[in-house]
Amino acid sequence: MASIVNQMIGSTDLGGGLIPTEYSNQIIQDIPKQSVMLSRARQITMSTRTRTQPVLDSKPIAYWVGGDTGLKQTTKMSWSGLNITAEELAAIVPIPEAVINDAGIPIWNEVMPRLTAAIGYKLDQACLFGTDKPSSFPDGIVPQAIAAGNKLTQGTDLAADVATMGQKLAEQGFAMNGFASQPGLNWQLIGLRDNNGAPIYVPSLASGAPSTLYGYGLNEVDNGAWDMTKAVLLGADWSNFVIGVRQDITFKMLDQAPITDDNGKVILNLAQQDCVAMRVVFRAGFQIANPINDVQPNKSKRFPAFVIQPKSVAASQSQQTVEDPPASVIQPKSVAD
Repeated sequence: MASIVNQMIGSTDLGGGLIPTEYSNQIIQDIPKQSVMLSRARQITMSTRTRTQPVLDSKPIAYWVGGDTGLKQTTKMSWSGLNITAEELAAIVPIPEAVINDAGIPIWNEVMPRLTAAIGYKLDQACLFGTDKPSSFPDGIVPQAIAAGNKLTQGTDLAADVATMGQKLAEQGFAMNGFASQPGLNWQLIGLRDNNGAPIYVPSLASGAPSTLYGYGLNEVDNGAWDMTKAVLLGADWSNFVIGVRQDITFKMLDQAPITDDNGKVILNLAQQDCVAMRVVFRAGFQIANPINDVQPNKSKRFPAFVIQPKSVAASQSQQTVEDPPASVIQPKSVAD
């Protein structure tokens, strides 16, 4: 008697595309991030490529007049010019027309917000840390604050560190009115209280609104521009950081132009190769003002930003000090005696 063989049609028997593959038209991705500089800094509109912004350099002084017929002294004010030059940020995204037609998603709707985020990323890098900045831009806010001595190393009491930042800036004549920080700092701030037991950090409850630290806006720089090896938190009088916008972010579709490299070699001919490209352009300048104020008239002793540095910075500096050989010192006889 022949043995009974049970057979069935399995998925391996349905070749030739009988079982279709389904592709989702939803992309798993993060949300494009905003620029902290465009959110926090003072913005001005530039009608030309360069602009000179007056900054107060000296203030008038009043004098007591001695006696009924004493002579009144003269005084004056002076201004310096802060030069802002608009530089261009741009990018081109080419896509074959066949890919656009066959795609199951509206590709350009996905590309545009990413290009906008890319502009904000490069702007924040240049303004905050001086990374890949144009030559007309000043050094970044963070390195200038550190060079000015407006820094402290993160301690065990972050609430006290933030209060120290505000105090030190006030002693230089600046009113701290906002913060920028490394991603995830909010988790270190949750639960911290001031001396009265009130929370110093209040998370944002509204979409698009920043959280607050000691009542002032806190923007976590989560677009990738923040350098966590250099700073934990930046507190500043943001009105002294100027972004001059010459041309806002604009998009243009190209379908006839050739795209070349630096040597003029054509790497893509849009018309001949049936491609369409999206071009984004943004033109803006950046400067830091350090105007005279009533508290600190000496420009070399004031800067409108303060930085909390990570503990690793202090540790590396301490290690460097230990590794450096001690310098030989020749003392005067009086000291030896």
